[in-house]
Amino acid sequence: MTTTTGPHPTRRLILQGAASVALIGLGNLPFAASPARAANDKYPEEAFKQKSEADAIKALYGKAAEPSDKVKLDAPEIAENGGVVPVSVTTTLDKVTSISFFVAENPFALAASYKIADGTIPGVANRLKMAKTTKLVAIVEADGKLYSATKEVKVTVGGCGG
Repeated sequence: MTTTTGPHPTRRLILQGAASVALIGLGNLPFAASPARAANDKYPEEAFKQKSEADAIKALYGKAAEPSDKVKLDAPEIAENGGVVPVSVTTTLDKVTSISFFVAENPFALAASYKIADGTIPGVANRLKMAKTTKLVAIVEADGKLYSATKEVKVTVGGCGG
């Protein structure tokens, strides 16, 4: 039978050591840093302030989109809760640079906009709030052109203030 002497590692001692290591690692981070964006990636503040879908599209892209069967918009036909409507977009288009969601009947039409980095799979998923039954539009920017897909979503319980 062997006996050991010295401190036995306890859960408290292990947690204190892990916390110390984590704090030392945080010492190297600049806490006042802003989110990483390229020099020309300005937050589209004006687009997010627009009430109508057409105005939001114009503010974000400056032109209209053409419907395309290469953009697949997946959303429920009936959303039981407008506060959390699952939506996703995938596409087979090449050179995709952005994907955006527009909800026509919301207080502000632009619900989400994503920049897509080169070399990534062009697809996004999100949960959106929808005020009431409305048209959902997904716009994909690829190779300088805009492509869209549209779906009507019936909302049974309101999400934006309802």
